[in-house]
Amino acid sequence: MANGGGDPVILATAGYDHRIRFWQAHSGICHRTVQHPDSQVNALDITPDKQLIAAAGYQHIRMYDINSSNPNALINYEGVQKNVTSVGFHEDGKWMYTGGEDHTAKIWDLRSRTLQCQRIFQVKAPVNCVTLHPNQGELYVGDQSGSIHCWDLKTDINEHLIPEPEAAITSVSIDPMGTLMAAVNNKGNCYLWTMTTSRSNGPSNLHPKKKFQAHSKYILKCLFSPDSTLLATTSADGTCRIWRTADLSLCTELKDKSQRWVWDCAFSGDSQYIITASSDNNARLWSVNDGQIKREYNGHEKAVVCLAFRDEVVA
Repeated sequence: MANGGGDPVILATAGYDHRIRFWQAHSGICHRTVQHPDSQVNALDITPDKQLIAAAGYQHIRMYDINSSNPNALINYEGVQKNVTSVGFHEDGKWMYTGGEDHTAKIWDLRSRTLQCQRIFQVKAPVNCVTLHPNQGELYVGDQSGSIHCWDLKTDINEHLIPEPEAAITSVSIDPMGTLMAAVNNKGNCYLWTMTTSRSNGPSNLHPKKKFQAHSKYILKCLFSPDSTLLATTSADGTCRIWRTADLSLCTELKDKSQRWVWDCAFSGDSQYIITASSDNNARLWSVNDGQIKREYNGHEKAVVCLAFRDEVVA
């Protein structure tokens, strides 16, 4: 959570009030608000070089400059059908990936001037989440029908599995070491696999490890900590729960009586803190160890459904 010069901590939140807010993470002060008039914002992510932030909305992705006061999007990716639900970047910033309600995951070459997507992966149901393997060569796509699709970008081979029939996959996370994958669904269940590199062409091999009920209601997000020792799950039950990956025992429950749905979360680089976004129009910074709220970020007028947070130094 260091906020040194040269590479400031970036915290942005967005949701249903058509605004992206940028915050001083340590003070809770909002230092910039960007209007996003066309739609709600469904997902946010920051480019690896910390220069741009992508906002996924209804039928578009907008890219805004993080380090200027320019209120307008620098780049507009249009022509997407329906909501874009997921957005992220290759670690070198060469391309962006998205998922959406149009039953696709897409790859966009950020170096191309055409602003057209280069590759499309078609599935049979709305896509709720897309996650890039740390090896940068596999995309994991979770959909509304309950399938997880494993798309090997090098060979174009894909496989899929259905952990629980007719239970929508809402979020997938792979730990930074690429050895564990978690997926959560709308029934409150969490599934864990160990991952090993495929000996043949194709995506990594998945070995079922555990299924457990993480929440009594709909789970919205799962996320491994940067040190791979923790797994966070956020839910419609008004909590974020943090589990130890070693034995899946409950480490901490983050709960505030006003939160309602907890939509999104992000760990600090040292895995000591976590920020959550919730339906009560607020984001909160919590201590992982004791579950105490350290900071609140107030200012949105409607639900905060997504956030982007980067506190590591970029070389």
